[in-house]
Amino acid sequence: QVQLVESGGGLVQAGDSLRLSCAASGLTFSDYTMAWFRQPPGKDREFVALISGSGAGTYYADSAEGRFAISRDNTKSTVYLQMNRLNAEDTAGYYCAAGRYTIGITENAFDFWGQGTQVTVSA
Repeated sequence: QVQLVESGGGLVQAGDSLRLSCAASGLTFSDYTMAWFRQPPGKDREFVALISGSGAGTYYADSAEGRFAISRDNTKSTVYLQMNRLNAEDTAGYYCAAGRYTIGITENAFDFWGQGTQVTVSA
C-alpha cells in the first residue's frame, strides 16, 4: 500500500531554518505531483507548496513564496520542504500529499496523505 512518512519537524526559534522530508513508498513516485500542506493550531489545513512529477514545475502559497523551497529526489522517492526565516505563524502540523498527475492545490486533488510532522516556532 501507499505510504508517505514525514520527518524533520521540531521546535525552532524565529529566524531559524528547517528541512522537512517525506519518503514515499508503494507508488510510482515520478507519476505523482507532491505537495506540502499545513494545519496551524485551531485552523483549517492549508496549501503550502507543490512540485510536479518531474520536478520541473513548482508552485507556492503567498505565505511560502521566497522563504520556502520544495524539491524532490525521484531516485529516493522523497520530497523535501526547505523552510527559511521561520516565524511564529509557521507553527503547524505539516503534511505531505501525493496526487497522480494532479495540477490542483485543493485537498481533494490529492490521493494520499502522510501522518504529519509538527513544526513549532518560538518567538
